[in-house]
Amino acid sequence: MAQKPSIPKGTRDFSPAEMARRNYIFDTIRNVFRLYGFQPIETPAMENLSTLLGKYGEEGDKLLFRILNSGDFLSGIPADIQGFSHSTDLAGYISEKGLRYDLTVPFARFVVQHRNDIIFPFKRYQIQPVWRADRPQKGRYREFYQCDVDVIGSDSLLNEAELVQIIDDVFQRLNIRTVIKINNRKVLAGISEIIGQTDRLTDITVAIDKMEKVGLDKVTEELMAKGISSDAIGRLKPILLLEGSTEDKLKRLEAVLSYSETGLKGVAELRTLFRYIESFGLSESSELDLTLARGLNYYTGAIFEVKALDENIGSICGGGRYDDLTGIFGMPGVSGVGVSFGAERIYDVLNNLDLFPSDSLESPRALFVNFGPDEESYILPLLSLMRKRGINVEIYPEADKMKKQLNYANRKNIPFVVLAGEAEIAAHMVTVKNMANGEQKMVSAEELTKVLSI
Repeated sequence: MAQKPSIPKGTRDFSPAEMARRNYIFDTIRNVFRLYGFQPIETPAMENLSTLLGKYGEEGDKLLFRILNSGDFLSGIPADIQGFSHSTDLAGYISEKGLRYDLTVPFARFVVQHRNDIIFPFKRYQIQPVWRADRPQKGRYREFYQCDVDVIGSDSLLNEAELVQIIDDVFQRLNIRTVIKINNRKVLAGISEIIGQTDRLTDITVAIDKMEKVGLDKVTEELMAKGISSDAIGRLKPILLLEGSTEDKLKRLEAVLSYSETGLKGVAELRTLFRYIESFGLSESSELDLTLARGLNYYTGAIFEVKALDENIGSICGGGRYDDLTGIFGMPGVSGVGVSFGAERIYDVLNNLDLFPSDSLESPRALFVNFGPDEESYILPLLSLMRKRGINVEIYPEADKMKKQLNYANRKNIPFVVLAGEAEIAAHMVTVKNMANGEQKMVSAEELTKVLSI
């Protein structure tokens, strides 16, 4: 017996109805990106591992999908490491490429590689799949799409403010109620400094980034397990638990971080950013969250995360500023900032809350019934005319039973059926039937255009 076909865990097939809904998301996001002057690029699905490794932290490196070298990849392995006990050394010989983990690092590589062809500041958007060897669970997949928008080559915090406006614009169009959480990595660096843990910033940010999921006690346990002293943790907790308005938190931070130049710079950047946000009228949809850390190593300034208010599904958008990313590829001193929309989680939110518009299924507006060769000859020119006028229509390919053709239209949610028999042909007309209410009438080609265009 043939083995039942399957797909890898954490991946999915998409039906026509699902693709229509996904395209609704992509088109909405793409239209907003264009509205703000961003232009599209694409990069390969695979990158050299030298491009990817070391950019996402130790945990991120473990989630990279590596691609086995083609050909006789074992022939070049030194005899002393051919045993699988030396798997770390072995990996470098048998795999030199990997599937991209996100779109930001490949973008930085793209900027450095094409620097002579780019106009700075460079505003790009990119909508492509990425891959992570993560444990599949609700809202988390191994293959998923990201919708990235970035500005590189500018230090202005106006860029951050426009990204917040883009986020708000996208989710308003999708009718998803959200909160945009904002923090600054310089503030987190300053906090690490004043609690005496300057060299443990990564350990601290990775732990506190999980606070919303696991709670303060679990975060405390993780910090202690990583060797952070109980005294340092005791000084950290009240900062993370600061309450009040954004202004209240900023004033408290200024006092706490008074001896940290880096921390105060982060507070100043947050003040400027929230002033811009207030000018845009977005202050109600955004807030300062000091537990937001975004564990990726390359963030250096403002960081963002967006949560849906009506669905508990984790982050649906996130990003931040990365001053040093292109420097890793030999192009120092070029600052960038961007955010990434998680299409899969956005889909789940829209689906769970029944927020997809009824016309997002992309069904044809009409099915032309096929009665046979003579009727085909009559309706084919009309079929072409409708398509030239931008109306989606199709013809049933065989002269089958009427019941079967109407059932086909019903199952595809096609709202109208067009019929042309002897009477219609003699009158140079067609009959159009509304599948929702059963009403039908004989119309001319011009009248049919109007009916199908409504």
